[in-house]
Amino acid sequence: MALIIRLLLCACLLWPLLGLAAVEVREFDNPVTEQRYRDLTATLRCPKCENQAIDDSESPIAGDMRERVYAQLQDGRSDKEILDFMVSRFGDYVLYNPRLEGRTLLLWGLPAGLVLLGALVVVLMVRARRRTSARDLSAEERARLEALTKRERTE
Repeated sequence: MALIIRLLLCACLLWPLLGLAAVEVREFDNPVTEQRYRDLTATLRCPKCENQAIDDSESPIAGDMRERVYAQLQDGRSDKEILDFMVSRFGDYVLYNPRLEGRTLLLWGLPAGLVLLGALVVVLMVRARRRTSARDLSAEERARLEALTKRERTE
């Protein structure tokens, strides 16, 4: 009886570790295809996980995406064809680097536009300060300055 209890206890303790043993094994014809697979799965974002590539994600949808990438590589599709398929299926969100298209111009152009706008504001502020600091004192301002400096000398 004690032996059965010990076996059940060991089985209960080791049961959760079985989930960690699940490793996807992919066989490739050549190392170039394997590297393409690694590159593609590293550049595609998991739609379920936040900012996690499908090669790192354990979610079921990431596993499905990895399987689709593998199947399409085995079918002889190019990287562009595979990425186009994934974008058509899951949207632009799956790309870490969105493509430069009409609808993404604002995304790509806004940072550069803000930098240029900031530089323009700085240039205008510097010019305005130079103009105000370089102008001559009026007669009234000179008289007031003279009065202040004479008062300081006498004190």
